[in-house]
Amino acid sequence: MEDQTTIRNIGIIAHVDHGKTTLVDCLLRQSGMFRDSELAGTCIMDSNELEKERGITIFSKNAAIFYKSHKINIVDTPGHADFGGEVERILKMVNGVLLLADAVEGPMPQTRFVLKKSLELGLNPIVVINKIDRPASRTEQVVDEIFDLFVDLGANDEQLDFSIIYTSAKQGISRSTPLGPNNDITPLLDLIIDKVPSHEGDSKAGFQMLVSSMDYDDYVGRIAIGKINRGSVQAKKNYTQISRTGEAKNFSLTKLYTFKGLKKVESEEAVTGDIIGIAGMKEVEIGETITDPEFQEALPVIEIDEPTLAIHFSSNSSPFAGREGEFVTSRQIRDRLFREIRSNVSLRVDETETQDTFKVSGRGELHLTILIETMRREGYEFCISRPEVLVKLVDDIPHEPEEFVILDIEEEYVGTVMEAMGKRKATLQDMTQSEGAARLAFVIPTRGLFGFRSEFLTMTKGTGVINRTFHKFIPHCGDIAQRINGVLIALENGATTGYSLFNLQERGTLFWGPSVEVYTGMIVGENNKDNDLVVNVCKEKKLTNMRASGSDVNIILTPPTKMSLEQILSFLNEDELAEITPKNIRLRKKILNENDRKRYSKNQNQATALIN
Repeated sequence: MEDQTTIRNIGIIAHVDHGKTTLVDCLLRQSGMFRDSELAGTCIMDSNELEKERGITIFSKNAAIFYKSHKINIVDTPGHADFGGEVERILKMVNGVLLLADAVEGPMPQTRFVLKKSLELGLNPIVVINKIDRPASRTEQVVDEIFDLFVDLGANDEQLDFSIIYTSAKQGISRSTPLGPNNDITPLLDLIIDKVPSHEGDSKAGFQMLVSSMDYDDYVGRIAIGKINRGSVQAKKNYTQISRTGEAKNFSLTKLYTFKGLKKVESEEAVTGDIIGIAGMKEVEIGETITDPEFQEALPVIEIDEPTLAIHFSSNSSPFAGREGEFVTSRQIRDRLFREIRSNVSLRVDETETQDTFKVSGRGELHLTILIETMRREGYEFCISRPEVLVKLVDDIPHEPEEFVILDIEEEYVGTVMEAMGKRKATLQDMTQSEGAARLAFVIPTRGLFGFRSEFLTMTKGTGVINRTFHKFIPHCGDIAQRINGVLIALENGATTGYSLFNLQERGTLFWGPSVEVYTGMIVGENNKDNDLVVNVCKEKKLTNMRASGSDVNIILTPPTKMSLEQILSFLNEDELAEITPKNIRLRKKILNENDRKRYSKNQNQATALIN
């Protein structure tokens, strides 16, 4: 069992793609605790399938290494602003943080967010200037920018006196000065032991732990993860679980885990300051407190920034419903969504007046699309609506979320990008230009970013980089123009034909190729004009005595456009849905029948006229 004074708990925080996970990998590799075969591959901390595909960290993870008689608990956290809830609760578990910054890019929007949260909790960050091996590295300027950021965020004198180390996590090197000799990663480990304090909780008091993360095991069930705030804990003893509402109930601790390397190791006892996992509770949620039965005192509940975006989930009502999914009923969808919020603290799920529809609120498009993609891979089938921003009343005035956006582009695109952002009601905050490149900083209503990413990549010919993070709530700023073009809608049920698609491709952009099953009301493409157009995509060429059906072989079709889930969310209009299944994502009108759509639109127009 470790001594409280030899335990160090650190979180690794940074903007996306600044090297957090690579650094953790490097620390694990150079700790000497693993065989080479155990560390095969890159980004070993990104174990989730979606994390590997996207190359990002979505879920925080725990690891532990032993160095110079010290145990260092390491928590890797996401860098995307959409997963800020993960960052916020993990910071409650650590006593220090490593703030990574790219030696070329410097501090970015998410850097500001994670640093602000760290400073508010009284943590003293160690600044790690990473990727010093990059040719365009500008280490000294980046340090100055980080210092300015500390000042801007109101850091105290102790926090402003931060330690700095320069690394290339990819190469496994570090140095204490910008131009000093390269060493392995041990100087960083020495700095952690020296600068990160041990937890100061009373080791003699009754056991107390805040549940900050969750895990699951098929044999033992839910595992609550957190830092021991005070006292010690023993396996097989009785403890008290205090819910977020203050309700207390006793349970028997069946399994106690500590961390060693990347694994949970079963233990008999753990001390103040260690990060542990415990099992034995029938149900447990993040934010609850586990205590000694004789010293029942709840810790402050984890407060998370509120969601900014919502999507409505509903059971699939298309003619293809139930064909491809294993879980298709509204009850199954409901159970899955409410199960998600037990561990995903930034997510909200509300039932609506419609029995089979649920309002799911999150921190951004990426946050919600990860949930959607996870569910479809698990075999769920459902429909989703166009995202909507969450409006709240401040002094009886509607307020909507605003985001801080940084755009890195080539100078030649500055005018085009600024014009596009202006149309979306963005306000320019700052602009810097150097060596043919420009960095534009804007604040913009979240609504203004719907569909912007694909437009931005088109206007910058794929060279632009966009980074965004939540800024604040602002008074509602009126209408913002969204999708201009209408859609092409299938007239009837059937299979698409090359002949019909060839004749339609001049009308717009098609989403499907030939021999694909479609249904009435399904969206098969984007119209070149601003109106919706019902088209027959199943029409076959009539046969004549002069021409046989096999004469279509020379038809040349433009490859269908495939959109990502994020692009689909941005594309949808209010009267449209996305049909999500394990095998396909289809777009459709909410009202499938054309006559019913016209009737509904007429009634809506009449109702609006009466109100006005």
